[in-house]
Amino acid sequence: MTPETPALGIAPSAAGDRLPAPAWAYMLRCADGSLYSGWTNDLARRLKAHNGGAHGARYTRAHGGGTLAYAQRFDTKGEAMRREAGLKRLPKADKEALAARWLADNTATLRAAGPQDAAAVNELYCWYVRHSTATFQYGCPTVAETRAEIETVWQRAPFLAAVGGDGHLMGYACAHPWHTREAYAWDVELTVYCAPDAVGRGVGRRLYTALLDILKAQGYCNALALVARPNPASAAFHKAMGFARIGREPRTGYKFGRWLDLDTWLLPLRPGDAPPAPVTLTPPAEAVARALAAANRPKE
Repeated sequence: MTPETPALGIAPSAAGDRLPAPAWAYMLRCADGSLYSGWTNDLARRLKAHNGGAHGARYTRAHGGGTLAYAQRFDTKGEAMRREAGLKRLPKADKEALAARWLADNTATLRAAGPQDAAAVNELYCWYVRHSTATFQYGCPTVAETRAEIETVWQRAPFLAAVGGDGHLMGYACAHPWHTREAYAWDVELTVYCAPDAVGRGVGRRLYTALLDILKAQGYCNALALVARPNPASAAFHKAMGFARIGREPRTGYKFGRWLDLDTWLLPLRPGDAPPAPVTLTPPAEAVARALAAANRPKE
């Protein structure tokens, strides 16, 4: 290489690099037991709107909001709208049967993730790479890289998966060292991703709760999370989980044609100034089993 041909760094992500959001046809179970059908290209935001947010449907406002009873993803708005029309034409018994099957397939069970989950974890993570600023990564890792990542995480922290009744991945959560210097040995950075149709249904909370229980049992003292801004849903989620925002780095990341801030959120797992005991690096099997059993215990 000569001085006349200097090396160039990575090209910035342009607005057009963001893939169009998929569309959804869905049904809500309203507070009075009735079913409402609709379509949207942002399922989590639409569910929030139906439950007291701005621009909710007149029907759901009158019937007390609702919880997700069925969702199907489509590549185009037209496909979702046609499915919505079909849902509205279904007899009530057929709607109820469809909702029952969907609920059985989409009731999450938490378990330890392993190399066999690499393809599903990779697919879910790549959805966020291509559609979201929740990750600052531009390109997708390979399945082999994801498999290696799962194995590496388990050397120091848990890697948990939430799977539906039909076996599909609804979300995952894991932890990584916050920094590599020795003094940071008691700090971990958390990661959680939920499938778009699982957002707002408590899957992320269950994953985080189990993850934090195991990390505390290992002897970690601080859990941290990095949240791109704007991301009000993630900020609200971390606040509800007990995290506090302790810092903001303005204009830190550039993706999809715009600068983004980066917020740091902290949850102390073991408060106090006493010297910490060494961390148990491999998550204890009994702590993993206990946390997963608690997460999967039916609500009374």
